[in-house]
Amino acid sequence: MDKTIASKDILDPKIRFSFGKNWTNFLELLDDQRIQEAVKSLQEKLGSTDLKGKTFLDIGSGSGLFSLAAHRLGAQVFSFDYDQDSVNCTKYLRAKYAKNSSTWSIEQGSVLDKTFLEKFAKVDVLYSWGVLHHTGHMYQAFENVSHLVKDNGSLFISIYNDQGGASRRWTWIKKKYINSNNPLIRFILVLYTLLMQWRITFIKDFLNSGNPLKTWFLYGQNDRGMSPWHDLIDWVGGYPFEVAKPEEVFNFFHKKGFQLGKMKTCAGGVGCNEFVFRKKL
Repeated sequence: MDKTIASKDILDPKIRFSFGKNWTNFLELLDDQRIQEAVKSLQEKLGSTDLKGKTFLDIGSGSGLFSLAAHRLGAQVFSFDYDQDSVNCTKYLRAKYAKNSSTWSIEQGSVLDKTFLEKFAKVDVLYSWGVLHHTGHMYQAFENVSHLVKDNGSLFISIYNDQGGASRRWTWIKKKYINSNNPLIRFILVLYTLLMQWRITFIKDFLNSGNPLKTWFLYGQNDRGMSPWHDLIDWVGGYPFEVAKPEEVFNFFHKKGFQLGKMKTCAGGVGCNEFVFRKKL
């Protein structure tokens, strides 16, 4: 079933989480180790040690961390985000780590804006990690990105897993969080989310090591260099919020001429299913 919509009906939702403000706080924690984890993540997913001579489009650049990682791997990087604070985060990283770079451009724009997307030629690597399900028109975003990848190019996306009733409950929580100006209500929703997502890990860590926060403190050493607290806030506030089953994502891009290279699912649980596709010649 084609879930894309007519161009005239595409509007970026006005009620949305301020992802950029969360990423601004995250940058205070950013260090060389986290940057190297992001670089390593790209290398592992690409199966390559560098991106020299390649073009890299980061749609929804967020903190700018993976744009920076691609730049360090030698790519010609194009970054954009709908959220101006996220754009500013990405520009901050460029100014700090790649000052005066002529191979990294940053703009504000929407993946739903076909006129805006026309300025980008097809790229070797399109990276949109945990982004397209926050557009309010996920399948239209799928459609738009499918046209931006070169033959034999790579598409990196991660999409929230469809849990049925649980996903509907999370949608309610996210809408409640974003529409509330009451700090107590927001605190309760964050605390609930923390317990739902982390309680089993806390218990396992305590039983195995005596330290219930072991995984929490080592989180920045995972394969993306992120922060557990900022990922938690990103989750509870992340609205618009759409979900898809792994086979739905696979089927959509398979019909667009993509082959699945790698996939990592969240085993039917909460979180994102991760995909690396390659565009057929």
